[in-house]
Amino acid sequence: MKLGYFTMPVHPPARSYVETLKEDREAFILADRLGYTEGYCGEHLTDAVENIPNSMMFIATLLGVTSQMKVGTAVVNLPHSHPVVVASNAAMLDNLFEGRFILGVGAGVLRSDAEALGLLDADRNAMFAEAIDHILALWAGTAPIDLKGKYWTISTVKTLWPEIGIGDIVKPYQKPHPPIAGTATDPDSKGLIALGRRGWWPISSHFLHPNCLTSQWANYAKGCVEGGHKVDRAKWRIARSIFVAEDDRVALSYGGDDPNSPYRFYMSQLTAKLKKARRMISFKATPDMPDEAITNDYIFSNIVIRGSVNRVVDRILQLHEQVGDFGTLLYCGKDWADPALGRKSMELMAEKVMPAVNAALGKSLAAE
Repeated sequence: MKLGYFTMPVHPPARSYVETLKEDREAFILADRLGYTEGYCGEHLTDAVENIPNSMMFIATLLGVTSQMKVGTAVVNLPHSHPVVVASNAAMLDNLFEGRFILGVGAGVLRSDAEALGLLDADRNAMFAEAIDHILALWAGTAPIDLKGKYWTISTVKTLWPEIGIGDIVKPYQKPHPPIAGTATDPDSKGLIALGRRGWWPISSHFLHPNCLTSQWANYAKGCVEGGHKVDRAKWRIARSIFVAEDDRVALSYGGDDPNSPYRFYMSQLTAKLKKARRMISFKATPDMPDEAITNDYIFSNIVIRGSVNRVVDRILQLHEQVGDFGTLLYCGKDWADPALGRKSMELMAEKVMPAVNAALGKSLAAE
């Protein structure tokens, strides 16, 4: 099992934006140094708490300060930008990082973003599907560009000038293109079927109850079979909110019990948004649970993994036993209310937790 990193990010709005941007970069740089294999960053345009508006621009700042970790978007909201802009920018990043780039894509879930862009009443799922088809065609095709769609018609037929290189876009470093990933937040996400049909990577959200994950994998596997792709559990990424400390007392306090815990702030933001969107099902152990049952105690007992090294190892092994093999565990970053504890958790995760998890899994496989 590999270890990766993911951040939305989420910071208290009273904090200095300059400082939180520095902190977010520092977390990626630390993850790279510790051997995390990949790191993803989200984006929102109109959220003071989730405050990175352009994940590709943020990732570009990691060039030269990371060396081994793949970097990815989670996600670029495709209806928000023209497909030519996304395709050319992603291709440039892939070349700058010489193949260390992953393109995570989505339709955009924040309604205030959609309103700000005049897309509140648009069929953003249909726009997403057309945009990704255009992006793949732009990467695979040659000039002149001549693509027709309902939302975007893209052409360089009239202005093509091949003798001096006008009329085409830059192509990715990786062939035929960078790995493409999609996140899934609903237990029975049909988007995972579509991901499987195309052979792309699935990322299961960090706030899903573990009981929801088996249905997500079943949908992805179904799509792989329908698309003629190998059903490969190594492609599956599962994100989790995790806090590791050297003793359980600190872990329980900073990881949620303390009213000033960044994990408590994070989950309070998330539950408020999901409750308003009527999407609390993601948290539920069973679909018939009432929304009122999703309390802080429930979340920190069932959704968040926190504790000393041994306790966290046991929880991850329980997760693996419940859902089966998966390729990468994505550690979900939180605000560093206490920078020393934030860094130490990432260090313990890489240096103590994951070696113990993989040693236990190795023994289990050997026993079989």
